[in-house]
Amino acid sequence: MSKEIIPIFHLRDKLIWVVGGAGYLGQATVIVLKHAGAKIICIDLEDRAVAFVQSAALGADVTAASLDVRDGAGVQRFVSDQIEKYGVPDGLVNLTFGSTSKKMEELTEKEFDEVNHAGLTATFLLSREVGAQMAKRGSGSIVLFSSMYGSVSPHPEVYEAPMNKNPIEYGVGKAGIIQMTRYLAVHWGKMNVRCNCISPGPFPHPAVQRDNPAFVERLAQLSPMGRIGNAEEVAGAVAFLLSGAASYITGHNLRVDGGWTSW
Repeated sequence: MSKEIIPIFHLRDKLIWVVGGAGYLGQATVIVLKHAGAKIICIDLEDRAVAFVQSAALGADVTAASLDVRDGAGVQRFVSDQIEKYGVPDGLVNLTFGSTSKKMEELTEKEFDEVNHAGLTATFLLSREVGAQMAKRGSGSIVLFSSMYGSVSPHPEVYEAPMNKNPIEYGVGKAGIIQMTRYLAVHWGKMNVRCNCISPGPFPHPAVQRDNPAFVERLAQLSPMGRIGNAEEVAGAVAFLLSGAASYITGHNLRVDGGWTSW
């Protein structure tokens, strides 16, 4: 074995698409990947990515783009146009999700279907479009996003009023992401395209932390580590799975949950 130490914990000159990159966890992910050396296309609804990239002064290595992943034909056009302009990405990160925040008794059939189209069907369509191009090239890494609620149910006592319990359609969709990850990993394995997913634990949005401190404290007390997560702790896991350090990891659901699902 060569004594040379191969630098594998970096993303220098890698092109990474981050879909949902202007969201809470998405912003931290974009910034961490940029510092790891990646060139990034930050993608989100409407002008959200543009606003984030400009306000954060991320420089020439981060390009903003708009996409509604719920539009299947739009996804196909977007992937084709971006690949023609920049080439096939080395990595795809998809943080998009759907949710109604409704109680199960109030949820309609239409709402259930709409949410899982946005969170599950759209993830499949985007992953298939990009992954097929990666497979043709013979390399690539896809990181999807599930949740701790794709593996376990929410504790009702945590969600005291005015909080609503994490909704059923969200958890069902996130459970589907875990299985989709396994399927895609096997489907493209011999083409050297890896597919993994991350299941974040309690990472409440800063607005929730500000407005509902009692809820956040209840979340913290149910974590074996006794605290909620910081956005950078998810971003670091994304960087790892995209990097050469994870080159023999595929089909894996990486739980970044402070031990929440270990109880």
